[in-house]
Amino acid sequence: MLENLDLGNVMALDIETVPQYRNYQELPEHWKKLWDKKSALKYPNQLPHESYNSAGIYAEFGKVICVSLGLFSRWGKAYQLKIKSYYGQDEKKLLADVSDALDKFVKSPIQLLLAHNGKEFDFPYLSRRMVINQVKLPIVLDTAGKKPWELNHLDTLELWKFGDFKAYTSLELLAAAFDIPTPKDDIDGSMVSGIYYNDGDLERIKTYCEKDVATLARLMVKFKGEGEIPDSVITSV
Repeated sequence: MLENLDLGNVMALDIETVPQYRNYQELPEHWKKLWDKKSALKYPNQLPHESYNSAGIYAEFGKVICVSLGLFSRWGKAYQLKIKSYYGQDEKKLLADVSDALDKFVKSPIQLLLAHNGKEFDFPYLSRRMVINQVKLPIVLDTAGKKPWELNHLDTLELWKFGDFKAYTSLELLAAAFDIPTPKDDIDGSMVSGIYYNDGDLERIKTYCEKDVATLARLMVKFKGEGEIPDSVITSV
C-alpha cells in the first residue's frame, strides 16, 4: 500500500489540547463531581485536584487550542512540506476554520488524513469537540455509518504496529529510532497546559505543534523509503 501511496494526497495533522479550566478549584461544582468520578476510575492513586492536569486529554473535560495541518508536495525527487496552524482561545472559531480546511482538502477516497495515534486520539477528539461546539463535521471526520475501510484515515502508530495490537510507541521514540530530529526539544505535551494558562504563550505551543507535524511527515517519508525532508523545504504559512 505505502509503495503506491502518493503523499500529495495526504494531509498530516496534530492537535494540542488543555483542560477547560486552569485548575480543579475553578471547576463548577457539577463538573467537579464529574471529574471526581473520572479521576477515581482513571487515576485511583491520585486525588482529583492532583489528576486534573490530565483532563485535557478527554474531550468532555478539555478543549482544542491548536491544530496544525501539513501538506506534502514534490521537491524534485523529494518532498517539501507546508504547515498551516489554527490556534487561539476561541475554540469554536478555531474548529470551524479547521473543518473548512479539511473539507477543502479531502474531496475523494484517495485523499487521507494522517496523524500519530490519530485513530485513538486526534480524530475522535476533534470530532467530539466539533459536535459539542455545534461545528459541522468535515467529511473526513464524519464516520457515522462508514465501514473501517471507508475511512480516509492513516495512522503512523497503526502502521508501526504491523498487526501487534498490544504495543504503543510514542512519536518521540519513533523519531529517535529513525534518526529524525526530536519534536520535544523545547516542550512536551505535559507542559502545554501550564504554558497556555500560566504564560499565555500560544506562539510557543503552535511552534511545538508544527514540530510534531514535521516529525510526522518525516516519519511517513521514512516509512515509504523515500529519504528525508530537510528543514529548508519546510515552511509555515
